[in-house]
Order: sequence, then structure tokens, then C-alpha cells
Amino acid sequence: MTTTPTSLIDTVAQRVDHAHSQLKKAATPPYQTALEYNVGLSQRHGMNVYLKHEHMQHTGSFKYRGALNRILSLDEASKKKGVITASSGNHGMACAMAAKESGVPLTVFVPENASPLKVKKIRAMGAEVIHAPGDCLVAELAASDKANTEGLTYISPYNDNIVMAGQGTIGLEIFNQLPAVDAVVIAVGGGGLIGGTGAWLKAHNPHINVIGCWPENAPAMAKCLEAGKVIDVEESDTLSDGTAGGVEPGAVTFDVCQAVIDKKIFVSEDAIAQSLYDTIFEERMIIEGAAAVALAALSQCESELAGKNVAVVVCGRNIAAPVLKRIVNRDSQA
Repeated sequence: MTTTPTSLIDTVAQRVDHAHSQLKKAATPPYQTALEYNVGLSQRHGMNVYLKHEHMQHTGSFKYRGALNRILSLDEASKKKGVITASSGNHGMACAMAAKESGVPLTVFVPENASPLKVKKIRAMGAEVIHAPGDCLVAELAASDKANTEGLTYISPYNDNIVMAGQGTIGLEIFNQLPAVDAVVIAVGGGGLIGGTGAWLKAHNPHINVIGCWPENAPAMAKCLEAGKVIDVEESDTLSDGTAGGVEPGAVTFDVCQAVIDKKIFVSEDAIAQSLYDTIFEERMIIEGAAAVALAALSQCESELAGKNVAVVVCGRNIAAPVLKRIVNRDSQA
């Protein structure tokens, strides 16, 4: 029997409700991050812009919600054995903190070119770090192989219903903070954030407009959705490294994204850079490229969202120091 979009949305929303209850009981639960009205962006774009400050979440991104929910959902035997993941960035740091707080052994595979600072942060939280001889894909395959061989639980950054449910608690918070929300704008990578968040919001108000946005250089999930199936998508370097990368065949997020995303927006690298620059100097906020994608997308939906209440998920702040330096010096390089 084929699952209809409505029943799929309701199923994901129920998982989000369960995740919300579970996360509240954690030793260190995720913050309920602020949803703050932004005067400057509201005036510039002609809409009521509210920023969901997930860059202030534990470990600097929304990823902690999904990682902790996944670890808390393990049975005691699996917790004792330990878990494994692959990530050199936000997901790895989130898993490291969640595992430490839950007393669960964690191994993180990272690519050979992983940021030394991020590796240091992951190790500081007690995780074992293994460098894989290659890129992110090599690290993911090595982690998956070790998990299968040793009977450990592998935690995917997005291809996991429980992870997606944890990330979807952002939607529940937005709705409680702003019941009159008309639209949400979210940068999309593997689809866990927009899938979980969008499904919960749609289940409670199907008229909420869920807008997904991508860098023009890295539109993998968008192209898969347009094709109606998971396909290989060639991508280029992007400032939004947190959303870059292909979609796994059979990814649980694909059907959810197909059901909840109402509009797709593609953002140039120059627009991402300008959004980073403006946020630093006008808002005095440091954010990462993926968050800037969502902010930059606002200029492309001004007519349809004029006067509406629009929540933008500022998904993280873990921007690499060399990139931050380049953005800050943007004027002098022009």
C-alpha cells in the first residue's frame, strides 16, 4: 500500500512529538532557541521576518537535536556497545556531545582533510576519532563497514527517521512561539531539517508555506525531487558546505521533502557571501554558509510573502576561520 503525503506527514509529526517529549527529559536537552523579530530584514524585504536562532544551539547548530534523539532512542545493549558516525563538521560535534551526555561510547570517522579545530572539539568531548584515507564519502563507507562488522549503531546525519524527528522539533517550537506563522525558509542538504520541521508544521496547519533553498552550486536534493527519484547530481564548491553532498539512495527524507516543500529557491555564491557579510556587520552575528543561504533566499520571495509572518531557520554558526576572514575582508578584495 502506498503511503499518501498526508499520512506520511502525520507519521513524521507524531515522531516529532515523541522526540520533543524525549529530549525534554535529557540530561542536557537542546535549547528552545529564540524566535526573534528582525527589524532590518523585515523592512528590507517587506515581510515580518523572524529568525530562529539555531546557531545558538549546543555545538553551534541544529544537529544536536537529531543526534541526541537518536542516541536516547537506543536500547541499553546498543548504548553499551557504542555508536559510530562519519562527519568532520556539525553532525560529528553534535554526536560527540550527545554521546558524552548519555554516557555512550562514540567513534567518529573523519576525512583526511578534516578541520583540525573541529577534530579537536570532537575529541575534547570524549569521542574516538579515526581519519579515513580520502574524502567524506570514504569516511562514511568506512564508518558504515565498521558498524556492520562490530554490531554498532551507525548514526546518519539525515537518513534516519529518528534523527529527522529530533530536528523537526524546531517546527514545533516555531509554531508555539509564533502561531500565526505563514511561511518558513530553510536551507536544504540531506533533507532532515526541512523534512521534520515542515512535516510537523504542515500537520498542524497545511497552509504554512515551506520554502526550501539551495546554493546554485550544490542543489542535490532539489534536482532529485525534480527528477522524482534519487539521482547523482554534480556539485561545485560552495560557501554552504553544511548543505553540500549527494543524497543516499533510499534516503528516508526524500518522500518527506517531496510532500512538504512548496517552493524551491536557488542562491548564487555571491548572494551567500553578501548575506554572510551583512549578517556580520549589520546584525553582529556570526553564522555559517548554510544559514546565509536561507537569509539570501528572502529576496526571491518578496512579492508572494509581502506582509506575511516568515520564520527563517538560522541553522548554524560553525564557519571555517579562513572563510570568515575572507568574508570580513570582502570590501577590500572588491
